[in-house]
Amino acid sequence: MLRCIKQKRDAPLDSCGVQMPGWRHGPRNCCIARAPVLELPWNCGRNIVVTSLHWLPEVKDWRERLRALSADSERAWTNAVGLANARLDFVRTNGLDEALRRTIGADPPGGLAARPVRLAILGSSTFAHLHPSLRIAGVRRNMHVTVYENDYGQYWQELFDVGSALHAFKPTVVLLALDAQHLAAGVSAAMDADAVAAELQDVTERVRACWQMIRDAFGCQILFQMPLPVHPPLLGANEHRLPGSHAAFIARLGEALRPMADAAGVDLLALDARAALDGLAAWHDPALWHRAKQEVSPAAAPMYGELVLRLIAARLGRSAKCLVLDLDNTLWGGVIGDDGLDGIVLGQGSALGEAYAAFQAYARELARRGVILAVCSKNDEAVALEAFERHPEMVLRRADIASFVANWSDKAGNIRAIAQELNIGLDALVFIDDNPFERTLVRQELPMVAVPEVTDDPAGFARTLADAGYFETLWVTDDDRARTVQYQGNRAREALRTSATDLPTYLRGLEMQLRWRRFDATGLQRVVQLINKTNQFNLTTRRYTEAEVQDLMQDPRAFGLQLRLIDRFGDNGIIAILIGRLGADGDLAIDTWLMSCRVLGRQVEPASLNLIAAEARRLGAARLVGAYVPTAKNGMVKDHYAKLGFTEIARAADGASKSVLDLAAFAPIETFIDVAEG
Repeated sequence: MLRCIKQKRDAPLDSCGVQMPGWRHGPRNCCIARAPVLELPWNCGRNIVVTSLHWLPEVKDWRERLRALSADSERAWTNAVGLANARLDFVRTNGLDEALRRTIGADPPGGLAARPVRLAILGSSTFAHLHPSLRIAGVRRNMHVTVYENDYGQYWQELFDVGSALHAFKPTVVLLALDAQHLAAGVSAAMDADAVAAELQDVTERVRACWQMIRDAFGCQILFQMPLPVHPPLLGANEHRLPGSHAAFIARLGEALRPMADAAGVDLLALDARAALDGLAAWHDPALWHRAKQEVSPAAAPMYGELVLRLIAARLGRSAKCLVLDLDNTLWGGVIGDDGLDGIVLGQGSALGEAYAAFQAYARELARRGVILAVCSKNDEAVALEAFERHPEMVLRRADIASFVANWSDKAGNIRAIAQELNIGLDALVFIDDNPFERTLVRQELPMVAVPEVTDDPAGFARTLADAGYFETLWVTDDDRARTVQYQGNRAREALRTSATDLPTYLRGLEMQLRWRRFDATGLQRVVQLINKTNQFNLTTRRYTEAEVQDLMQDPRAFGLQLRLIDRFGDNGIIAILIGRLGADGDLAIDTWLMSCRVLGRQVEPASLNLIAAEARRLGAARLVGAYVPTAKNGMVKDHYAKLGFTEIARAADGASKSVLDLAAFAPIETFIDVAEG
């Protein structure tokens, strides 16, 4: 909550120890959102409920850790990541940003193990007060964000001028943020429906032109900020009946822009939807608009940075993949081992039971859109499973759970086992538990695992996960929807493997079919998704935008293949991406070779090489050239080419290597996989 005050004074802030002129603290917490309370030096005449990063934990020694940040410059970034993953308000965010920039500078230092992001904001209002929140939201994800903002109101001019500072900045992400006042400037209540329709067409075409100019100039991810509904209504509840109403125009514009953005491959920063959840007053202050042309209030800055960086992280494949669920007092009320199946609180008959059932329903819907579900519980496994199999009010069933771990071992160790079983990184996991002791333990032992801070009220569990945005994604594919079924098939395959007497018997028993297709519009989203999120079995870890993949599809001297593996237990989905480019020297460079780790050890690697060799011969290549570029996560494939018969011709000090295969001497490798186009 922001409380307006008339007096203005400079005072050290108890929460972070950073002085901010004109700011002072009020009470420690508000009763609504449990967020830090700030009192602002302007008098707008009302109290405002503020968005907060409520899913992040409070850190009691945050102030001391901030002060110590600059004392250890070598570990400053790592320490800052820890501080950024605490519950921050606007003041703490700015304080951390200032301390970190003072310690490591504005540019990423050499050797910094963080992904660089160059974010350009092209807007018609003021954004300088939001820069720290964008940078700190990046720190939270181990991403070093450099922010560029156009001169006030000059977004079109800088975009059009190839000699501008914007073009020199060479952004990797562009956020086009046009405020509602700017977009509705040509509309008047005196206009009829036809005139307003013409203005709407003009505005949408200008926006579309900006998108195209950005794509042509930079070929990067484009974000478009949906305008906030800041205009007061002229009619009231039936505002849509006045065509020239500014409020109605912005609403109609939003309806037009959403499908337009989908068609153009532009990702939306849906501030309008967020303001509908939090209340417009949490995001926009008319007094600040008139004083400083700030459409987004400073109080909402931490959440603003979160929303922007979630979209960037999602495009880079940084979203979480798996929700790990505790059981007792998380999926149902009570302790099933003590209370028995009939004693747990779940489902119809009580408000608390309905809240637990609603959370289960939310988790099930996450699974249906592609999030993996796992269970990690201190329980007797047979007792825990009984609820999934016999309780009539259970929404989730055993078939919904890809990995079920219930024992009396510590949860950090069990979460490690879950990640290993699912063959995903620990940083892809989100663990939700009602017990603060277990949450603290997992945060300490596994800092890469996301652990949301929840209350003991299950009614808020789903909203906490949604607000935290761990599973933010830009699209959902058919393979995403089938993910739970795919993991069920993995369990059946593992059962076959353990029962088989030898590897050939196991592989033959799978009855595998590898179906390959060239890159096409149908599979485009899944191809881009895999290219940008696959890290372990990925020889070069090159990333491609959707536009770049489309360009590759038109290149006669290149090929892109998507591979799908089907066996007797089901469809594994698209499991491999292969990209090759023919060079002027007649060599076919394997630009990208990535695979899902789910299919390792099933002869997909040699079957893929057979396809690459066939494509290379079609293009007239004499040799295959494969490069390995080491990263922190792809060490498992450092000997990939050697195992397939390539000869290494170069190796760098960092472990990067280049290997070749003479196609004249290459014969297709025999496998137990039936390979066909389709």
